[in-house]
Amino acid sequence: MKEYIYYYKSPIGNLRLVADDNSILALDFPEERESNEEEYPQVIMDCVAQLEEYFSGKRKSFDISYLLKGTEFQKKVWYELTEIPYGETVSYKYIAEKLGNEKAVRAVGTTNGKNPISIIIPCHRVVGANGKLTGYAWGLWRKQWLLQHEKNYKNK
Repeated sequence: MKEYIYYYKSPIGNLRLVADDNSILALDFPEERESNEEEYPQVIMDCVAQLEEYFSGKRKSFDISYLLKGTEFQKKVWYELTEIPYGETVSYKYIAEKLGNEKAVRAVGTTNGKNPISIIIPCHRVVGANGKLTGYAWGLWRKQWLLQHEKNYKNK
């Protein structure tokens, strides 16, 4: 299966989109900045369009095809992240309870940190039980920016 890499300049840094012909496989903040193709599958172009709408405050959810690779537990956690409403936050404990195991808080946190498709799967919407910002693989300043961005556009 061929993979395509596309770099998108966002307000919070370059985003790297990795996709095959049908699905987004990863969305992250890399060091490198070179795309590897001249032509891209439609799924990348659709993702870029949706990211532009998101960053301009016009899109509150994504409807892009993606493929998650991970354990069943990881996939369940990542699915729960997609259920967190735009502009809102929940705790790691809340996610663990939704999965039926309130003692899995640490495992939820670890899985949250391994989310391969940032922003689209909104791991930035998970905070500590006291409401404080805790870990974000791409830097707490980005998490804070994303949460503030969503708060600014939540009711528009």
